[in-house]
Amino acid sequence: MDLQERIQHIESRVQAACNRSNRNRKEIEIIAVTKYVSLETAVNAVKFGCKHIGENRWPDAEKKVSLLGSKSTMHFIGHLQSKKVKHIIGKFPYIHSIDRNSLAKEIEKQAIIHDVNVNCFIQVNVSGEESKYGVSPDELFTFAESLTPYKHLNIIGLMTMAPFEQDKEKTRPVFRELKQLRDRLNEKQIFNYKIRHLSMGMSNDFEIAIEEGATFIRLGSQLVGKE
Repeated sequence: MDLQERIQHIESRVQAACNRSNRNRKEIEIIAVTKYVSLETAVNAVKFGCKHIGENRWPDAEKKVSLLGSKSTMHFIGHLQSKKVKHIIGKFPYIHSIDRNSLAKEIEKQAIIHDVNVNCFIQVNVSGEESKYGVSPDELFTFAESLTPYKHLNIIGLMTMAPFEQDKEKTRPVFRELKQLRDRLNEKQIFNYKIRHLSMGMSNDFEIAIEEGATFIRLGSQLVGKE
C-alpha cells in the first residue's frame, strides 16, 4: 500500500475498534510518528489528512517542525532531556513524557520565558519494564501533587507504552490499568480540573488501546512506514 492507502486502512481499523467498544470516533486522535521517515513523507502525511505529528529527537525534528508546525499539531513523544527543553518549548504544544520533577521544572521555566502553556502527559511505566521510562503506578499520585505549582503545565492525561507482544491481547491489562489510574487521579482531585486523555497504543496494539479508552494513539510504521 502507498501512504494514502495506509492512512485510509488505519482509519478503517480505528473505526472498527470504536464500533467494537461503542466509542465515538471523534474521541480518538491519531499521531503520525514521523521520526523514521523523510521530510517528504511527513509532508505528504499531513497533506493526506494527518493532523498530529509525533517526533522524539531534537535537532532531527527541526526541519519537520519548521515546515509542518503551522499545518499540524506537533507532539514530543519520546524521553526528553532537560537540556533539550529550551529547543522544543513553543514548537511542540504537547509533551507526552513528563516523568520527573527536574524536567517539569525546566519546562515551567522555559514556558514562562516563551509565554506559553504546554499540554503535558505524565508517563507511567505500568508494565514495570526496566527498559522503559516513566513513574511507577505507586509513585504517580505523589508525583502528580509535585506538579501542581507549575502553572504553565497543563496536565491533560497519562501516557504509557505496553510491552511488544505477539499476542496483542496480553497488552490489554496495561492499557486498562492506565485508565484506572487516570480515574483514581481524578477521584483524588489533585488538580483543579478533570484529566481526560490517555496516550497509549502504537502500531502493534492500537486497536486494543482504543477498546480500553485511548484518546491519542501513536502510529509509526503501520501508518507512515519507515523510509
